Amino acid sequence: MSITLNRIKVLSQLGQEMSLMAAQLEDQSYLTEETLGPLITQTTAKNGWFTADQIAYSLRHWGSLLQDKPLRDWVGSIEFAESTSTTVLIIAAGNIPLVGFHDILVTYLSGHQCVIKPASNDPILTPYFVRRLTELDATSSERLHITQEIVGAFDAVIATGSDNSARYFDHYFGSKPNLIRRNRYSCAVLTGAETKEELALLGDDIFRYFGLGCRSVSKLWVPEGYDFSDFFNGIYSWADIINHHKYANNYDYNKAVYMMSNIPLWDNGFLLLKSDDRTSASPIGTLNYQTYTSMDQVNRALWDQKDQLQCIVGPKEIANSVGFGQTQRPLLHEYADGIDPINFVISLY
Repeated sequence: MSITLNRIKVLSQLGQEMSLMAAQLEDQSYLTEETLGPLITQTTAKNGWFTADQIAYSLRHWGSLLQDKPLRDWVGSIEFAESTSTTVLIIAAGNIPLVGFHDILVTYLSGHQCVIKPASNDPILTPYFVRRLTELDATSSERLHITQEIVGAFDAVIATGSDNSARYFDHYFGSKPNLIRRNRYSCAVLTGAETKEELALLGDDIFRYFGLGCRSVSKLWVPEGYDFSDFFNGIYSWADIINHHKYANNYDYNKAVYMMSNIPLWDNGFLLLKSDDRTSASPIGTLNYQTYTSMDQVNRALWDQKDQLQCIVGPKEIANSVGFGQTQRPLLHEYADGIDPINFVISLY
């Protein structure tokens, strides 16, 4: 069996484990499971945003991707190296569960040495699955390493963070081959003709992972005179999100700031809607909106913002749009910032 096919087999085994873990989390059988129980308890204790249901959603999605056919379709006829002396440093983000796993997956496939620096708010979950990968493939145990400090020699860098951290990365890693990702945000374009089912799916695009991901919709484009009552009715299934203490604290804080500043708001008790034409992610518990008069106007504006946008949800008239409920389920070839990391790691051979 080729190196590539052998690694696909290993990743498929890991995907099966992830699917099983997701099922255990969803029916709460993890509460009595000796391995999974402590993993989830420790993870949620370190990061209150990483709730059991959010972790389950991430694991369910990864389990659907790490299967033989999706993996084969993704890598095609690429034959990766058995091993190389090149060391890739991965500086992972920690805003949503396993957000940096795609970079680890790519580097594992490449055969390069890999040093992984998890985010400070993700010291448990990502390292666990790196360990599982090395246990399933003993030949990778010498290639995949977790570190809490950026020390030692490395030849290339894959780093994900904010615009501020990207400037730091550029300064310190600019002399080495690098793939550095920055802030992006996602938006949705509504016409007023959406069904209740479509708006319910949009709720998943907005609230999944508490809106902390770059694929989380944080801005709406709506036609002038749009009636927000249909939108609020459509997303009502997410009303319980206000019972999460960290989300509620952010919602209450932002509401107080806006009210003291006399900023007009739409408020349904768990989401604030604010008129704002800025091209950046909105604060937690807040969704910005901007009105339009024609689809041409929206397309022109979104084209101008293409370097700041991760996903666009909307009708087919909107260029590069995806369907409602799809933003948090990217396929293996739907890359963050539109940059192909496979091409990057292959360029290091």
